[in-house]
Amino acid sequence: MKNFTLKQACFISLASLVLTACGNPSAADGAKNSAPDGIEKPQQPVLSVSGLSSGAYMAMQFHLAFSEKVVGAGLIAGGPYFCAQGSIGIALQNCVANPDATIDLNALAATIEDYQQSGKLAESKYNQNDKVWLLHGTLDTRINGVVADQLALQAETLFAPENIEYVNDQAFAHVMPTLESGGSCVESASPFIGDCGYDAAGELLKHITQLPMPKSTKSIKALSQQLLTFKQGDYAGEHAETLGESAYLFVPQSCKDNINCDIHISFHGCNQNAEAVGDEYAKNAGFNAWADTNNLIVLYPQTKKSAFMPLNPQACWDWWGYTGENYANKDGKQIQAVMALVNSIPTIISNTK
Repeated sequence: MKNFTLKQACFISLASLVLTACGNPSAADGAKNSAPDGIEKPQQPVLSVSGLSSGAYMAMQFHLAFSEKVVGAGLIAGGPYFCAQGSIGIALQNCVANPDATIDLNALAATIEDYQQSGKLAESKYNQNDKVWLLHGTLDTRINGVVADQLALQAETLFAPENIEYVNDQAFAHVMPTLESGGSCVESASPFIGDCGYDAAGELLKHITQLPMPKSTKSIKALSQQLLTFKQGDYAGEHAETLGESAYLFVPQSCKDNINCDIHISFHGCNQNAEAVGDEYAKNAGFNAWADTNNLIVLYPQTKKSAFMPLNPQACWDWWGYTGENYANKDGKQIQAVMALVNSIPTIISNTK
C-alpha cells in the first residue's frame, strides 16, 4: 500500500497499452486478467467501476459480484465491503463518521467467503490481477479515516497488494476532486464536486484501466453534447424500483457506431443523484475527457430518494440493506439493475441516436 502526493495538473502519466476495440486492436488483449490457474476474464468489453461515498461502497459490491468481468475499481471516500452487515444501525455506528468505529474484518471476510462459495460473488481467483485505487481526503469528516484505512486493509486481502494505490494525504473534504470544476475543495457541499487542482477521475482511470491516450482538450460544454440521457426503467426492468427515472451515458464519437468500446461505471454519492444535482456529476466529475480519447463509454446510473419504504431519504446507493438482504451480492436488486443497464448499452445508444 502506498501514499501518493498531489501531482502537477500539467503532468499526464501514460501507461503503455494497445488501443481499445473501437476500430483499434482490442484492449482486452492487454487488459484482461488471468487468474492463477489460467482462467481468463472475458475479452469484450473491459469493464471497470468507481464511486464516491455510497457510490464507493456500491462500486466495491459490484466489483466483487462480477470480478470475472471487472478489471478494477476506484473508490473515493468509502469503507469496507459489507461494513454495515445489513444494518443501518451498524452502518451509522461503524461505517461513516465515527472516529471510534470498530470493524471486524475477519467477520466480513467470512461473509465474503460464504458468498463466493455459494456463487453470490465471483470466485476469488478472478480478483488476483485486478487493480484498486483508493482515496480519502484528510478533511473528510463524513467518512472517517479509520473507516477508509479499514477498506485499504481489506483490499489487501482481496487483491494483490502491489495492485493497490491508496491516496490518503491530500487536504480534500468529502467531494469528488477535480482539476477545476465544482466548488470548494475543503467544504462538503452540493454538488460535492471540488475544485481541488487534482484529477481524481484521471488518476483512478490510469491506474485501473491503463489508459493509452491523453485526455481530450474539448471543453466540458463540448463533451457534454456527447452525454446521452435515457430512462432506466426501460432497460433495468423489475429491479429498477429504487433507481431514478433517468440516467446518463457518455459515448465518444468513435463508439457510436462500434459498440465494442470498453465501459466504466461511475456511481454517484448520496445527495448527488439527478434529482438533487441534475447532470452536474455526469458532466463535471472528470471522466468524460479521458473517455473521449480512449474509446471508453461511461455509464452514470442514478438512484432516487424515498421517504417511505424502502427508506432512502438521501438517494444513497444501497450499502446497508434497504433493498433486501442480498443487497451486496449478485442477487442484489441494484446490482442486477446496473448490470442490466450495462448489457443494454448497445440498445441505449441505438435508441438515442
